[in-house]
Amino acid sequence: MALTFEYKVRDRSGKLVEGVVEGDSIPLVATKLREMGYVPIAIQSKTMGMSTEIKIPFFSERVKLKEVAVAARQLATMIESGLPIVRSLAVLADQVENKQLSIVLTKVRLDVEAGSTLFAAMGKYPKVFNALFCTMVEAGEVSGTLDAVLSQVANTMEEQADLRAKVKSAMTYPVIVLCIIGLIFLALLIFIVPIFQKLFASLGGAKLPLPTRIVVGISHAILSPMLLVIIIVVVGIILLFRWWRSTESGRLKWDTTKLKFPIFGSLLHKVALTRFAGTLSSLLSSGVSILESLDMAGQASNNKLVEGVCQQAKEFVKGGGALATVLGENPAIIPMLVTNMVEVGEQTGALDAMLQKVSDFYSAEVNNTVNSLTSVLEPVLIVIMGVVVGTVIVAMYLPMFDYIKHVPTS
Repeated sequence: MALTFEYKVRDRSGKLVEGVVEGDSIPLVATKLREMGYVPIAIQSKTMGMSTEIKIPFFSERVKLKEVAVAARQLATMIESGLPIVRSLAVLADQVENKQLSIVLTKVRLDVEAGSTLFAAMGKYPKVFNALFCTMVEAGEVSGTLDAVLSQVANTMEEQADLRAKVKSAMTYPVIVLCIIGLIFLALLIFIVPIFQKLFASLGGAKLPLPTRIVVGISHAILSPMLLVIIIVVVGIILLFRWWRSTESGRLKWDTTKLKFPIFGSLLHKVALTRFAGTLSSLLSSGVSILESLDMAGQASNNKLVEGVCQQAKEFVKGGGALATVLGENPAIIPMLVTNMVEVGEQTGALDAMLQKVSDFYSAEVNNTVNSLTSVLEPVLIVIMGVVVGTVIVAMYLPMFDYIKHVPTS
């Protein structure tokens, strides 16, 4: 019994055409449509009103960058071995452990089977295959080097995943210690300060020292209905900050401020440069144009300052200028080391190789910075903990000292 298929195609003039056709399978329908002079975009089986389209659950397992990188490497190996793309995608969908990634790969296989290009099929799932991934896959399909480009994509994404893990590990330690300090501070205010307050009341109504009054006032605020107001205000400030950061001007100011942070500012700057240089190198080596590569590299840097320099460079290069020239005009954002390496790369025709060296250099710098952060932050955090706990304890004992001074001696 023949099945009914809904299709979307483009005719020779590029016009989108939709319709319904009967056939035995999606590949046969796609072949039939090509013979009619159409370019298939989407083919969906419809029988008795039931769609074969696979739905991705709303609450589904998140696909990690590392998992996509591993999948890309496996796909490259299978294609290099001579396995057809459709068959490779089917095998890959069965092998991956992540259920959502398996569903997405199955969807991609069905689209490719229906005549879609691989990059277009993957482009429907930007949360799994980002713009960088799809752009490089497109370049690989056009140049006929899809297996090599997929290997390059896997390398790039693995480097990005490792970089993200390093930054996360650098941030995790101080966050955990600061949370512990906060919990200790709250415990002192909730359980210890009220005991001292009763003691002060039993000693008489003498005026308490200013530090003691401040600590007691904070304790009162936490233990009173004002706590709810404080929580609402804090949540409101956080939401307002997130909204401000999502705006164009807010994101630019925040990214500018981040690079000025003590200790972490330098690390974040090096991370942005690593992403910028590594992404630009990968795109250029895959055959993507310099203009499109600059767009992608700016976005991949995850910093508006670097992205702004990339847009400036794009316009300058479009007019026939050298990339090194415009990068050199922004030494505070793009260091001279990067500019000099780019200049050598442009002169020797090995820009992608030079950019990869820049990426490797700053990746090593990120490693060194992360390794030294623990030794730098540990004494700082210990001092902060000592100051917080010591302030509360001293504030509680100040009235006791005053009381002892005024006790008559026999």
